[in-house]
Amino acid sequence: MGEGRLEHPFKPIVYRDTDTLILGSFPSIDSFDKGFYYAHPRNQFWKILTMISGYPSLIKDQKYWLLKKLHIGLWDVIASCSRENSLDSSLYDEEVNDIPSLLEVYPSIRRVAFTGRKAQTLFEANFGHMEIERNYLPSPSAAYARMNIEEKAAIYKELLLERKENR
Repeated sequence: MGEGRLEHPFKPIVYRDTDTLILGSFPSIDSFDKGFYYAHPRNQFWKILTMISGYPSLIKDQKYWLLKKLHIGLWDVIASCSRENSLDSSLYDEEVNDIPSLLEVYPSIRRVAFTGRKAQTLFEANFGHMEIERNYLPSPSAAYARMNIEEKAAIYKELLLERKENR
């Protein structure tokens, strides 16, 4: 059966000049175990950020630095839930994080980007009234195989870097 009720283990990673908040759904079992976002060894999130920026993201300090350099913040939509495994489809009985309060504290955040449909759906259901730009990024999960990593990276680059430069 499932793991029972789980509380989100991480604080959001946000800086004073963060302009894009990337929202996932909820940390994987590997992320819980390793104590950081997108920590499953097959998850492509950090590889994609390295591909689009040219900066390494092998250790936690490099990941923090890379997020700061790219003006990206990380958090998840779900504050607590129950689940059977790490797949978004196994999450249930979700309670959402107070995203509006975070955005109020960090007014530099001008848009949110979702790394999964579950995150996007829950955000829209709870915060759809908010006037903030929204973007969908292909899931960095290796389970999402409709696109290869190069195709995913091209979309991340366009949405996270190039669109920002063209403002």
